Amino acid sequence: QVQLVESGGGLVQAGGSLRLSCAASGKIFSINTMGWYRQAPGKQRELVATIRSARSTNYADSVKGRFTISRDNAKNAVYLQMNSLKPEDTAVYYCHFIATFGGYAYWGQGTQVTVSS
Repeated sequence: QVQLVESGGGLVQAGGSLRLSCAASGKIFSINTMGWYRQAPGKQRELVATIRSARSTNYADSVKGRFTISRDNAKNAVYLQMNSLKPEDTAVYYCHFIATFGGYAYWGQGTQVTVSS
C-alpha cells in the first residue's frame, strides 16, 4: 500500500518562505511525474507545479519565479520551496505522484499553508 506523507505547512507572513516535503512509503518502484496541487476554500483544486526531471518542470503562472519544485528519486520524495509568499497562496497543498508503470496515481493527505497579510 503506497502512502504519501506531506510536511512543512504552517502559518507565515506575506513575503516569507516555506518548504513543503512529500515522501512515499510502501512499494513504488518508479515515479514518472511528481507534483503539487492546492485547493483554497470555495475553489477547485489547481496545479501548482510538476516535475519529471530536473530539466522538465512545469509551473502555474501565479507561482513562476517564486516557487521551485525538486525531487529526490532515491527517497521517492518531492519538495516545494515557496518564497515571496502572498495571502492568495493560502490553501491546502497536496502532493501527487504518477507511477511509471501502470499509470497509478497517488495523493497525499494535504498540508495547510496560511499566509497572513
